[in-house]
Amino acid sequence: MAEELNLHTLKPGAPRKDRKRIGRGMGSGKGRYSGRGIKGQKSRSGSHKMRAGFEGGQMPIYMRLPKQRGATSKDAMPIVPFMTKTVPVNVRDLEARFDAGAEITPEALVSAGILKNTKIDIKILGNGDLSKKLTVSAHGFSASAREKIEAAGGTVNFLRGDPAEQPKVRSKKNRNKPARLRASGAVPEEAAPETEEAPEAEASAAQQPEPESAPEAEATSEDEASES
Repeated sequence: MAEELNLHTLKPGAPRKDRKRIGRGMGSGKGRYSGRGIKGQKSRSGSHKMRAGFEGGQMPIYMRLPKQRGATSKDAMPIVPFMTKTVPVNVRDLEARFDAGAEITPEALVSAGILKNTKIDIKILGNGDLSKKLTVSAHGFSASAREKIEAAGGTVNFLRGDPAEQPKVRSKKNRNKPARLRASGAVPEEAAPETEEAPEAEASAAQQPEPESAPEAEATSEDEASES
């Protein structure tokens, strides 16, 4: 039978454990060096305040491991620290929180409780079904989300312009790529446009006197000789 619960029978849920008493003589088991051993960094005071991963000055494990190669520049997005961050909002949330014909903006999403604030860009994703006609304004749309919104009779508005209409900017490292390929012969050079010198050449050829035939040249030479 369980013991009756009274103030004098209360006990802690877990058994109490006595504090480790160090430096109280050899008979206590933790005397002399107090469990820290002889000399060394870990025997000194403050030695247990070392940061995580510190190995006493030797090359730590996270620096000894081989590194993953790859560019981390802004041209190689989306790689940290240049990663573009967005907050996802699915069309099923729009279906549940808004009425047909509503105009959805980042402020409307915050007031509806879908987002906490408008500090980060918003991207509409296509998870779920949408049957209401909505006008949605956001920073980005997935292909499926845009298709579902327009299929329901709604419209999408990009807050920074439609990315499909924006010109693509070539990176500096690829600007001279066609020239290199052309120099190597991989890409044939463009044929030079035909010049309009042909008519001029024909006209100059027509103006030049025709050479005399051989018999006529001999006759003129004989006449000159007889006169002399």
